[in-house]
Amino acid sequence: MALREAREIAGLTQAQLAERVGTSQATISAYENGTKQPSVATLSRLLAAAGARLTVTAAEQAVREPSAAQLKRTARSLADVLALAEALPVRHRAALGYPRLQSQ
Repeated sequence: MALREAREIAGLTQAQLAERVGTSQATISAYENGTKQPSVATLSRLLAAAGARLTVTAAEQAVREPSAAQLKRTARSLADVLALAEALPVRHRAALGYPRLQSQ
C-alpha cells in the first residue's frame, strides 16, 4: 500500500490528499483498499501530492505467464463452477427441511 504509507508519512488524511489532487475522499479510500486501481499517471500524481515519488525497481522474480494448458484447466474449472451455480435453486423454501434420521 504505497499510497496509504505515503499519505500517512505526510501526515495527511484521505480528505486532505483528495483536496490536494482534486478528487473525492471516497476515491482515495477505494485506491487504498484496492477496490479501485489508479492509472500509473494518477498514482504518480497522488504520491507527488503526498510528497513521495513513484519509482520502478527490478522484480526479485520474473513474472510468469500461465501456459496454455494452465489457462485451459482454469477455464474448465470456472465453467464447472458456473454450471454448478446455475443448478442451484433460485428460490429458497419458506421452511427448512431436515433429513429424517433412522434409528438403529
